[in-house]
Amino acid sequence: MWIMVSGQEWLKRRLGDAMVIGLLAMVYLLTGCDVPGYEDRDERAAEERSTASSFEMSTVAYEAPLPEPVPPVATGPVSYDQAEEAFRAKRYDDAVALFSAYIEQKPANAWGHYMLGLSAWKAGDNRTAESAYEVALSLDPRHEKSLLGLSRVLIEEGRADEALQEIEFAAEIDPSSSQVFRLMGRAYHELGRTDDAVAAYLDAIALDDTDVWALNNVGYLYIQSSQHSEAIGPLARAVELAPDVAMFQNNLGIALERIGFAGSAAEAFRAAVAADDTYVKAQVNLERVEARGVDLDIIADLAYHAQQFVDEIVGWRDLVVGEFEVDTIPPDSLFEEQSEPEPIPEPAVVPDSLPEPVTPPDSAMKLEVLPDSIPPVSGGNER
Repeated sequence: MWIMVSGQEWLKRRLGDAMVIGLLAMVYLLTGCDVPGYEDRDERAAEERSTASSFEMSTVAYEAPLPEPVPPVATGPVSYDQAEEAFRAKRYDDAVALFSAYIEQKPANAWGHYMLGLSAWKAGDNRTAESAYEVALSLDPRHEKSLLGLSRVLIEEGRADEALQEIEFAAEIDPSSSQVFRLMGRAYHELGRTDDAVAAYLDAIALDDTDVWALNNVGYLYIQSSQHSEAIGPLARAVELAPDVAMFQNNLGIALERIGFAGSAAEAFRAAVAADDTYVKAQVNLERVEARGVDLDIIADLAYHAQQFVDEIVGWRDLVVGEFEVDTIPPDSLFEEQSEPEPIPEPAVVPDSLPEPVTPPDSAMKLEVLPDSIPPVSGGNER
């Protein structure tokens, strides 16, 4: 900004009013002249206005910048419960600060490092999450949750091959975990190993036939592979368990449409729109099927298909567990039991289970569609 000032005003700013008056009085006594501006103020003001351009002086505005957000800093001792409370309340930045303080107090507690990693991951800080999981595993190499947490971070960072090594070790530790095999399916899918991904998802379902994301994802992969009849069973089971998840209904509708069950396809698309009226893909699919106006009386017995799939898959359960031998370690090398309570289970919404994945993870694969034609399939993406 430019400011116009007279020579006197400049002196007043630099020296102060009292000193200026003293200097001007001395000039008057020595020279016997009138001091400009003090004999006729109005005339002097008019003169200054007419000659203002000769007194222009540039200044710099030193406006303080907005402060950068500062992560909360914990002061004083922090309990595990305090940090966990912040996590439960979804205040993930606070949880990161609190668990960071907690592990300074108890650096040998693997659970503390695990929860720091989980909080950081939820806050979008994969670098801190990876580091925390690594520390947890250095303290307890068999810490299954840290293995899976690290695997998710590695997959998100495009390192699915590294993630697969961690997941396979987790499967050796707990071969009865559906979550382990679902995450394995995600890693295989990221690596382009579709057959292995399908097998891993089926293993996950064999261990837990209520794992709706594994059911949806194997159905998705079947559709990608043009095995539409195979997709009906798992997708029918998924919507049976979670009828309000729009993505499941949309995927089921596509599979039904492609094998000729137009009436059931329309019902599935209609259910998807009812579950989420902002789901544009389902709306486009419904309009396309209804616009054809043919075969809308052809419906499928979805309950039968779902049960038939379950009956077939649960017989594999013992075979899945038998694929991995549970490692044992000598009693004298067992890790000391922690005095802290086991942290809360994995949050219900995790990257491998978000409804709108950025990459088709093991959690939320969705189908792209084109209007006015039976839609081709492509993967959707998550955050």
